[in-house]
Amino acid sequence: MLNHSTLKQRIQESVQAIRSRTAFKPQIGIILGTGLGRLAEKVETAVTIPYATIPHFPIPTVESHGGRLILGMMSGKPVVVMQGRFHYYEGYEPQEITHPVRVMKELGIDTLILSNAAGGLNPEFKAGDIAVITDHINLTGQNPLRGPNDETLGPRFPDMFQCYDPQLIKLAEAVAADQNLILRHGVYAWVTGPNLETAAEYRYLRIIGADLVGMSTVPETIVARHAGLRVLGFSVITDMGIPEQLQPVDLATVLRVANEAEPKLTAIVLEVVKRI
Repeated sequence: MLNHSTLKQRIQESVQAIRSRTAFKPQIGIILGTGLGRLAEKVETAVTIPYATIPHFPIPTVESHGGRLILGMMSGKPVVVMQGRFHYYEGYEPQEITHPVRVMKELGIDTLILSNAAGGLNPEFKAGDIAVITDHINLTGQNPLRGPNDETLGPRFPDMFQCYDPQLIKLAEAVAADQNLILRHGVYAWVTGPNLETAAEYRYLRIIGADLVGMSTVPETIVARHAGLRVLGFSVITDMGIPEQLQPVDLATVLRVANEAEPKLTAIVLEVVKRI
């Protein structure tokens, strides 16, 4: 666990390393999840910085997470894109997972767009659907804000009321409607992983109100809201967790479905960024 001075020092060291490569100031941060890295190809006049060259950035260990920070223009807006994220199950602590969010805030963003691959729990959903996240449930027992609080980074007790920005959700709805795309809505449950859930766990998650389940996104949202950023989250539903209809799932299937759905998510995100 990091104290105030160490946390701020690490943020500044990461920012300085990025600033040594570019003075570009982004407005919107985008974090790309499993199987969704190709949106980064839509960044124009980009500067690409490998995570390995940025002090205190973890290195993704998961297939399909590219491990690059990309700064440039997307749909006419200045953006910084994380091509690959970090997970608790990889062995990283919540403060490490969320360090890039604080760095992007320091670089200048005021809005964070998150994407992930998730299991579907709502029987109205199907694999390949895109869902906008309306709320979340933290089931991990972990919190990136645990420990001493630095008031210059955010309040001790940040409110999570409407942590996924209602106006951004409405914007995503309008964009999807204009593109004749179905956009589901759902509550996302964060679990540690890396194993997928049992039938009993899927049943429990549905009972407590979750529509989606995954192994990311929530810690980044918590830190983003702590920092005063607006947050918009999307899930690509890659498999269904309906207890009575369970089928074996492997990473290859998850990646295949995510890749097939990626053009839909890309189209939505590009237009959302344009209209922000």
